[in-house]
Amino acid sequence: MTKIVNSWNDFDPLKHVIVGKADFTVIPDEEPATSEKVPVDSEMRGMWGPRPTETVEKANEALDRLAKELENRGVKVDRPTPIQWNQAMMTPDFRVPSGQTQMPPRDILLTMGNEIMASANSFRCRYFEYLAYWPLMNQYFEEDPEFKWSQAPRPRLTDKSYKHNYYDEQITLEERLERTANLDFVTTEAEPMWDAADVLRLGKDLFIQHGLTTNRKAMEWFKRYYPEHRIHAVNFPGDPYPIHIDATFVPLRPGLIINNPERRLPEEQRKIFEANDWQIVDAAPPAHKEPPPLCYSSVWLSMNCLVLDHKNVIVEASEVHQLEQMEKLGMNPIPVDFRDAYAFGGGLHCATADVYREGDCEDYFSTQVEDPTLV
Repeated sequence: MTKIVNSWNDFDPLKHVIVGKADFTVIPDEEPATSEKVPVDSEMRGMWGPRPTETVEKANEALDRLAKELENRGVKVDRPTPIQWNQAMMTPDFRVPSGQTQMPPRDILLTMGNEIMASANSFRCRYFEYLAYWPLMNQYFEEDPEFKWSQAPRPRLTDKSYKHNYYDEQITLEERLERTANLDFVTTEAEPMWDAADVLRLGKDLFIQHGLTTNRKAMEWFKRYYPEHRIHAVNFPGDPYPIHIDATFVPLRPGLIINNPERRLPEEQRKIFEANDWQIVDAAPPAHKEPPPLCYSSVWLSMNCLVLDHKNVIVEASEVHQLEQMEKLGMNPIPVDFRDAYAFGGGLHCATADVYREGDCEDYFSTQVEDPTLV
């Protein structure tokens, strides 16, 4: 038997990965968590039901291109088992008209060393999304005697988990930003809730975004579950809809991070990076002024790249400014046409979940500072 699962960060040499699929994707009906994610002026407001077949086919073509590029570079690629999401999902605590997708495995699966853990998502429509990856997890369990297959405590997602009527339709952008700065989000602290895409793994340190999909109670849970790691809460006040960290704060290699210039990490939270000689650089501007049709995400998916190792990085082919910046930063940018998949769950990094990266659990932040974000 061989070692299959190992990953401690997002930049060590990638050898094995899961790439999502767009089959059967549904735009979910509004629920307490999702209704606060969608901007009030978005075309997504009031939209629900199966994604148009043509868009699903184009998204799968983009995902297949990514998978092929990875395989051509020697990376083993696994794919989830699509589930028919256009059916009601129910627990003793709630019922929703449908599920959502298995396109962005990054949201659901967190790899920590030889462990892959399914997250505790705050969206009711994503409650059973882990099932699309169950066959792969079972396979890894049978083939790798060191693999730990785990599940974070499943949240009940009752009405107590959300602040209802959190956003008034007439609230201004400035008022939204003020709430973000004040750490006032739609999720309550009734139970731990978190998306894996809110967790930035940097060896012995985990930087977790506090926002619309991950709460502080989740960070306390991480602290207890991983006592050998340091848990840092980060937030980005310039983001009116703070969901997931990988279109805001992206490490390229040890010591170098690109940061969304519209959502800069606050000065007091930068101290630990500065004390350990990490450089935080403003990401290049997006090449597009608008996201694709029926897309939840912002144009800043431009920086949602997939790092293959300390030198090579996959970037959306149309993001000419990001491609150019990668070269200036000493990276080798690899363009892949992926934009047709954006609406199904995000960019290149979102579309993957690590299985194996060569490397150990390093201490990149050995110099300690007074850190107000430490949980």
